[in-house]
Amino acid sequence: MTYIAKPPLHHPALARNKVGYTRRDYEGKVSTLCAGCGHDSISAAIIEACWEMNIEPHRVAKLSGIGCSSKTPDYFLGASHGFNTVHGRMPSVLTGANLANRDLLYLGVSGDGDSASIGLGQFAHAMRRNVNMVYIVENNGVYGLTKGQFSATADKGSKSKKGVVNADSPVDLVGLAMQLGASFVARSFSGDKAQMVPLIKAAMEHGGAAFIDIISPCVTFNNHPGSTRSYDWVREHNEAVNRIDFITPRDPITASIAPGEVVDVPQHDGSILRLRKLHTDYDPTDRVAAMSYLHERAAEGELVTGLLYVEAGADDLHTAQHTSRRPLNSLGRADLCPGAAALEKLNQAFR
Repeated sequence: MTYIAKPPLHHPALARNKVGYTRRDYEGKVSTLCAGCGHDSISAAIIEACWEMNIEPHRVAKLSGIGCSSKTPDYFLGASHGFNTVHGRMPSVLTGANLANRDLLYLGVSGDGDSASIGLGQFAHAMRRNVNMVYIVENNGVYGLTKGQFSATADKGSKSKKGVVNADSPVDLVGLAMQLGASFVARSFSGDKAQMVPLIKAAMEHGGAAFIDIISPCVTFNNHPGSTRSYDWVREHNEAVNRIDFITPRDPITASIAPGEVVDVPQHDGSILRLRKLHTDYDPTDRVAAMSYLHERAAEGELVTGLLYVEAGADDLHTAQHTSRRPLNSLGRADLCPGAAALEKLNQAFR
């Protein structure tokens, strides 16, 4: 019944956030994905995070590529700006939009096929340039739209629904993101909304490339014994390295904190990412140590989730390129055409 539109009327008693929106205002169209798809849980977490953060929908630009995951922006933030690019090209289109209008909050949604295969080069450059964006990969290890072939992130030795064994080594997007310079790297599981929501909120406030790899089981082609991207396998092998809360300085802190070590990581806007460490030997601010830890746990068959790395006070692409503080669409003719003298000065700088 996915062709039925959602009713436009909202119950008058629905709770509203500080900017006057209900959760329904952050929804999109009815999902056409398979019932039980983990991608819908990710959409629900994005809706919850934006509602809790009092983000006005028109301030968000959501972009995607091709695949089941790249369909999901149609299912959340229906009043936001949106652009569905071609296969694997979401990062470059988002980079261009970001450079033209830095006032929007950029949310890129992709999949393991879209980002780890045809779009791998695009993914790499978005990370190394530290484009100010939230980059979410909805990772299920298969090509769901083309009937369940292994994707580039499928683990070596995992089995398909028909029993075929994957002989190829996987592309580790989390490891690549950290190696390439992303300043915020996390991994989560679509079946753990309590972990996803604060991670997404923290990523949205981070001032640089914030990458979240979310394991999202494909209930049709990759949710069976032998798969390392099934609900049961992830639940049995999930090892969370921390528990996080995201706290904005505009609200009083009322959370009750249990005894244990707590790390506060200041963000660009003065907000605080509060991190409770569950493993005393894990430091999310040490890039090299974090990468080593991930390799160690992977060798033991554990899928590490949580905030894996964060760099406080990271500079983004705008800082590196000294771009205009004003969006390009707000500049007048005098700003865009400064005259022959300015052009000559620029030409001389390249000689």
